[in-house]
Amino acid sequence: MKKFIDFYEVMGFKQRKQMARRMAKMAKSPVVQAKKKRAALRMRNPAKLHLLARKKATQMMRDKFYPSYKEMAIAQRVKIDQMIMQKYSKKIAKIAKKLAMKLQKQEIERVKKAREAQKSA
Repeated sequence: MKKFIDFYEVMGFKQRKQMARRMAKMAKSPVVQAKKKRAALRMRNPAKLHLLARKKATQMMRDKFYPSYKEMAIAQRVKIDQMIMQKYSKKIAKIAKKLAMKLQKQEIERVKKAREAQKSA
């Protein structure tokens, strides 16, 4: 399995802005919306679940140590992300491992609900 750093790197200010613009534009396209509906009906693979767990664990650390993270300037957020990855990467990995198991169980429920919603629609 690839390391988390291969999937996720701390982005700079300009990259964040570009990514935000690109994703906002893509989210409106019918092709992406159709793919999202199809993906909701399938189970995520373990690598994707682990990546999601990693992101949630990182967010937990942000919330714990920097409660006003969302109100901060983007440049500050970049520095905070770097500090968190530097200081707490081992702790994040440990939390993510536990979260991945919980997400695996929740994944089955999520897929069931999505399939029921599709049948009823």
